[in-house]
Amino acid sequence: MRLAVLAAVVLATPALALAQAVPSPTPGAKPQDTEVYTPVPPVVTPGATPTAPPSDAIVLFDGKDLSQWVNTKDKAPAGWTVSKGLMVVEKKAGNIETKKSFKNYQLHLEWRVPKDVTGTGQGRGNSGVFLASTGPADAGYELQIMDSYNNPTYVNGQAASIYKQSAPLVNAMRPDGEWQTYDIVWTAPTFAADGAVKSPARVTAFHNGALVQNDYVLTGETLYIGKPYYKPYTSAPIKLQAHGDPSPPLSFRNIWVRELP
Repeated sequence: MRLAVLAAVVLATPALALAQAVPSPTPGAKPQDTEVYTPVPPVVTPGATPTAPPSDAIVLFDGKDLSQWVNTKDKAPAGWTVSKGLMVVEKKAGNIETKKSFKNYQLHLEWRVPKDVTGTGQGRGNSGVFLASTGPADAGYELQIMDSYNNPTYVNGQAASIYKQSAPLVNAMRPDGEWQTYDIVWTAPTFAADGAVKSPARVTAFHNGALVQNDYVLTGETLYIGKPYYKPYTSAPIKLQAHGDPSPPLSFRNIWVRELP
């Protein structure tokens, strides 16, 4: 009996100590002592719908033209097609990227794999959004775009993965022919004067409203072959991939970005 009582006292002690550690309010304290009034957050007018750009967004594609984009290879005008308000990948033209470079931001984009798409695995509806394009071709940090609806592949290469680094928390893919939505928060890496990483890149992403990357810390740029590594940069364009798989090209619409501190 004495052992049982002693055990109960020992088990209860941490909770009791924690309760006793809570400080009492300072005599004379007021609610106003912990109220902050400045700086006042700027006012942003929300979009008319949940997917429409807020008033402080930079619209990268609104269905009219590709004036915000250039070819990644030579910075010539983007060679993709605009048809019926949609941006359609032109695979022969190669990757495209934004004229403007960014550091930290919130990105919204919508994409669609053609209905009755053909192919399997990585050869079906493949593309990607590079959250920082650090060089030609596929250099940078990629959030994968591809058809992952009843289409098995390696999990760190399916839709909403950080390519070859982090599988998505869930597969939120809609069937081919339906629109997919990505909402992404990108925190760019920072570097010291000697090129050493001061803080790594981080990403939070939602696919069709489902959380798929939860403040994931990247180990470097995304590579098709080999281990990720960092190389210094200050700001970078956002890039869309013209993948070379033989399946029909994807379409994009309603792309906008909000720069963050």
